This record gives sequence, structure tokens and C-alpha cells, in this order.
Amino acid sequence: MPETLLIDNGSTRAQSTLALRALARSLGEHSDRPVYPVSLLHADAVPADALGGQRADTLEPWLRAALAAGRRDFLLVPLWFGPSRALTQFIPTLTAELTREYGPLRLHCARELCPLPDGEPRLVDILFDHLQATAAAQACHLRRLVLVDHGSPLPQVSAVRQWLAEQLRGRLGADTQLHEAVMERRPGSDYDFNGERLETVLHRLAAADPASPVLLPLLFLSPGRHAGPGGDIAAICARVESAVPGFRVYPTPVVGTHPALIEILAQRMTAR
Repeated sequence: MPETLLIDNGSTRAQSTLALRALARSLGEHSDRPVYPVSLLHADAVPADALGGQRADTLEPWLRAALAAGRRDFLLVPLWFGPSRALTQFIPTLTAELTREYGPLRLHCARELCPLPDGEPRLVDILFDHLQATAAAQACHLRRLVLVDHGSPLPQVSAVRQWLAEQLRGRLGADTQLHEAVMERRPGSDYDFNGERLETVLHRLAAADPASPVLLPLLFLSPGRHAGPGGDIAAICARVESAVPGFRVYPTPVVGTHPALIEILAQRMTAR
């Protein structure tokens, strides 16, 4: 049986690593096998005392230690919605480098969370559940929504958000407006496939109707420096709310908090 790693991009925020560890524990219990929480980059900068005394693992050092100990068979279960360069470039390049240094090894990377063209309907279920729960908690209607992701320089990654938005529209009533936005994007028309920045979309919605709140389904997996408390998304929402008195934005929980994500990850572990 291969060594199984649940791998994310990594964050300098402790809560992101703690969330990854919790997911790995749940996935291990669900699949009855050890699952190691490992980040691609960044997480090793988090002080150990913010992580219960245990520093975060990152991919290259973890693999080198395992290979030095004689282990040669690995399964990576990725926490990315689409085919990011981490999956298409970074990991294959690292695998080739380690093979040159340590000899033959087997490193299989499972599919991303929403592989197109078929997508992943269970992610739509998760987003819809989070929307309904947030609307109930805030006593508001599903009338104005903005599905937001990080933003990517790759059109095939933005296509995942677009696919999920189209599927969500099929679940919502005819009087619901579902917009899309990115937290950030590179300047220039070459990156127009990303769509508009979140701050721009929120300002437009606030100007059109400041009395009606906006629900913000978050296409993020963990509460790091972008989607976590006090992170970039919260700062964007606070700026717009401050500029338009009475206007309110209600973000949903991140995708990684929903129990159904474990079922998706477990299936990715066994698919070949």
C-alpha cells in the first residue's frame, strides 16, 4: 500500500495547517489507513508553538526523508479545485528530480477536486448547503450571491469556478442573481478570463441596492490568509461595507469544513 499524503498549497497561517491536519485525520479514519498532512510550500514558516509543538511538513523534505528511509511508493491526494501548475508542473518536476537522485520510485497524484469536463456535482452540493445555512443564520434570502475564488493565471482553473457557478444557477430560483468574482487577478486583458475582482463586484452591487445583503460562497478549501478570519476576503468585504453604510456581505464557510469533502477525497484515493 502506498504512503498516502493529503497535500495542499500551504499557508503561513497556522489555521490552514491545523485544518489540513484535521482533514487528514478524518480521511484516514474514513479510509482506515494513515494519511499524512503535507503542504507543497510555505507552511514550514509557521512556528511550531502555533501548531501544537509540531512543525508543518512540506512536500520535498517529507519525500526526501521517506526515500532515504527506503520508502518508494506514494499517493498524493491534492486539495486543489482545478489543474493548477502545482499539479501539472511542480510535482512532476520534483518527481523527476527525486528519481534521478534516489532511483526508481512510484508517485501517483490523484485527480483534482473538480476535473472538467464532467466536474464534481458533490462540490455543488457543498456550496449549496453552505449557502442555505448562511442564509438561515443571517435571516436573509438567496437573492444576491457572488461565487468567489482566488483567481488564477490559467484559464482551465477559472473554468472550474465557471462550471460550478453554472451548476449552482440550476439549483437556485429564477429571482436569484449569481455573480462570479476573483479575490485577485493579474492586470491586463490577457487575464480577462478570470472575470472581475471581488471588490469591484461588491461595490457595484452595493451602489445598486445597499439595503439588500450579498451572500458570498467561498470557493476556498481552508481558512488561510485569504479566506480565514482577518484575511484578504474579510478585508475586502469590510472596505466595501465601510464605504456604503448599511450594506452587508455574508461569507459562507470554506469548502473544507463540509463533511462531504471527505467522501470526494476518499474516492480520489481509490480511483486510478
